[in-house]
Amino acid sequence: MSVHGVSGEERDDFTKSESREIRRRSTRLLLSTLQPLRSKVIVTAITILVATGASVLGPALIAIGINQALPALVEQQNWMPLGLVIGSYLIVAVVGALLVAQFQIMSARIAQAILIDLRKRVFLHTQRLSLDFHESYTSGRIISRQTSDLDSIRELLSGGLAQLVQGVLFMGFTAIALFSFDWVSGLILLCALVPLGFLTRWFAVNSQRMFRQTRVASARLIVQFVESMTGIRAVKAFRKEKRNEKLFADLVEDYRDTNAKVIGLFGTFDPSLVFIGNVTLGMVLLVGGLRVADGELLIGSLLAIVLYTRQFFGPAQEIAMFYNSYQSASAALEKISGVLEEKPGVPDPTAPIDLWSAKGHVHFDRVEFAYKADRVVLPEFTLDIPAGQTIALVGSTGAGKTTLAKLLSRFYDPTAGSVLLDGVDLRRLHPKDLRRAIVMVTQEAYLFSGSVADNIAIGKPDASLDEIMDAARAVGADDFIRGLPNGYDTDVNKRGGRVSAGQRQLISFARAFLANPSVLILDEATSSLDIPSERLVQEGLQTLLADRTAIIIAHRLSTVAIADRVLVMERGVIVEDGTPEHLISGTGRFAQLHAAWRDSLV
Repeated sequence: MSVHGVSGEERDDFTKSESREIRRRSTRLLLSTLQPLRSKVIVTAITILVATGASVLGPALIAIGINQALPALVEQQNWMPLGLVIGSYLIVAVVGALLVAQFQIMSARIAQAILIDLRKRVFLHTQRLSLDFHESYTSGRIISRQTSDLDSIRELLSGGLAQLVQGVLFMGFTAIALFSFDWVSGLILLCALVPLGFLTRWFAVNSQRMFRQTRVASARLIVQFVESMTGIRAVKAFRKEKRNEKLFADLVEDYRDTNAKVIGLFGTFDPSLVFIGNVTLGMVLLVGGLRVADGELLIGSLLAIVLYTRQFFGPAQEIAMFYNSYQSASAALEKISGVLEEKPGVPDPTAPIDLWSAKGHVHFDRVEFAYKADRVVLPEFTLDIPAGQTIALVGSTGAGKTTLAKLLSRFYDPTAGSVLLDGVDLRRLHPKDLRRAIVMVTQEAYLFSGSVADNIAIGKPDASLDEIMDAARAVGADDFIRGLPNGYDTDVNKRGGRVSAGQRQLISFARAFLANPSVLILDEATSSLDIPSERLVQEGLQTLLADRTAIIIAHRLSTVAIADRVLVMERGVIVEDGTPEHLISGTGRFAQLHAAWRDSLV
């Protein structure tokens, strides 16, 4: 993980400096999403300012009606002042309602634009990140970023933020109106702001910590569920249902406890807020009533003051109710910003070199590599593979074979030294040329949702159906594909649910054949094939490997037989190098492996 990935870790024990940096990072992210929408934000802000101003005029018009219009009606039989007040009140109410409705629509559109932007950013950025990120950052946590975290932000933007802005503006305008009517009552309200400020600060500090804990607990719950369902075969095979049940139950209990603490926090904040509001209202009513009795204050003004005081604390309660969604969204934004701050471990070159037609000459020049600083996998590894040669890599698990393949595919960069293709360092090679020149077929043979033809065409997106069928025939996959319900149009479903593991592997071979790379890497690519399927694909492999550089990593030595050269690796070092026939006839490690494999077939 990079330095910026601190929020990517499921933690709740950040230092103050870390918390400040995370908040700054989240703020930068939010502002960057608002930047393209600034004109819409300005129009929306003007709309809510006018709407709030119109809403605050109501008590003032009531005071004018009681203090001036009613006496004019009673004493002078003049209906005009009262009619004007009532008409103005209705106009203000209608205009305020229309503007508030318009504000809700505009803010909702801005919210959806921000969410679309964030979803795209998270998806595109996680695709750009290197393999080391995805191997350390679990799929459950990535799913949590795209689901529960973005849902928390959606809840805030869809309602909470609009209520917050509207409430804060309403409280500000109400306080101004109250001071304009009666500065004494304004001072009482100002005094009430002191305990209100302390209460709000206490709530903000504690709720921020608690809501981060709820996000962590929620993410852990999602991770456990996703990993249990993803590995359901292993769960069933090793009868781990009870173990998973206990783990999940503990996580559910933890999630419940953290939410209970949040509820308890609101159980203290809400009654305290109501108490402060009622005491303030009582003081305003007491002082105002005495002043009305002494003739210092008109009754209509007292009614307006009481209404303004009640209105002031109304939004405060609403803001508190929406504060949980704010804190939840804030914690979610912290985690999303953490993912977006991750830097690719394998960055694209700043001045890429084009290699339009690669010959396939591969050279490892004094390459060192370590996944961790204290665990070197390849210690100063040097290897030259001429163009068109087929190399077989064999050795025990952990010998460094797959690491070698990942370096050549540039899933990782060497810690020291360089990997070259036709004399060009892979770190300087243009990404499009690298992906066109080097293709890796793994044991997983992942199939995407869609038809068989679509999955083969990944190797060449603009390929015609004839080209797709030719590729399938070349690797021996055509017969079984035609036997599927809809042939090449059969939907393989997620993870290739309609085809067997061996058939998925054949489809991946067809995909690689269609891609026509200069360098082909087969990483345990025949391990999921049964013996008949393996024999069938041997002929396809001969076609697949012809006229191209190939590296075959295999435990099955039957696949090794088609190689021009065999390299035996142990602990990142080549201990044997020669043709299959030469090594078999000797007494070395490969001869022992071949003898053991031959005996296993008897």
